[in-house]
Amino acid sequence: MSTTTVTKSPVGTPDPTPARPHRADAEGRIGLRANLRHIGALARRNALQIKQDPESMFDAVFMPIIFILLFVYVFGGAISGKGNNDAYVNYVAPGLMAMMGMNIAMAVGVGINDDFKKGVMDRFRTMPIARSSVLIAKIVVEVGRMLVATAILLGMSFLLGLTIHTSVLHLFAAIGLSMVFGASLMWIFILIGLTVKTAQAVQGMAMMVLMPLQFGSSIFAPTATMPGWLETFTDYNPLSNLADAARNLINGGPVAHSVWMTLGWALAITVVTAPLAVSKFRKKT
Repeated sequence: MSTTTVTKSPVGTPDPTPARPHRADAEGRIGLRANLRHIGALARRNALQIKQDPESMFDAVFMPIIFILLFVYVFGGAISGKGNNDAYVNYVAPGLMAMMGMNIAMAVGVGINDDFKKGVMDRFRTMPIARSSVLIAKIVVEVGRMLVATAILLGMSFLLGLTIHTSVLHLFAAIGLSMVFGASLMWIFILIGLTVKTAQAVQGMAMMVLMPLQFGSSIFAPTATMPGWLETFTDYNPLSNLADAARNLINGGPVAHSVWMTLGWALAITVVTAPLAVSKFRKKT
């Protein structure tokens, strides 16, 4: 009868057997199908949170109504002339589609920051899922909120006199372009939300970005009336390109340059900020 002798390692001696890496630390090992499944599960979790807290939809529901009424009846007469509010609706409504994307994107950064404060993100980082899936799921749900806001904005605009001078397909193209650009902006605000310490700081930094881009653009008024230096700024402002593209898709006019510029901005923003946001998510303490 043979006897097997077990030799114990001295106390304090490290175990020579290498530890198996956690799947969450080896994101590249997670296949595409598993990644998509994780994104779907996390997106469902985020959507259920909205269902349990309907107040989180207030900005997406009421902000478009307030903005379209405010700008049409306060600035419409001054810009288009008294009694020409219908013409101004056709000008400002496509521009406000771009503005909706920025405002919804800001809420993403605030939400990410708040989730870290509650410890929700720490739990996700201990799970065997891709780090990027947590952030992408957040963007998927926020794009849904953006669609709701855009639908309400267009509904109110039609009631106020918005007319489609091209076709329904062109309208859908304008909506799709706004969604693509809005999704790219979310990466910026996710990065801000992961970088600063408080939700108030996220909002403060977001407003510093939002205000110049929104009001230094062609969203609310033609740029030809602006000083030369500001008009130059608006030419390179991505919101101006998006507003002009959506406006010409709905009202008719050349769209190629504005559309390609908008898509180029969206791609550049995503390529630069998405990897930074995922890396920051991994390392945030």
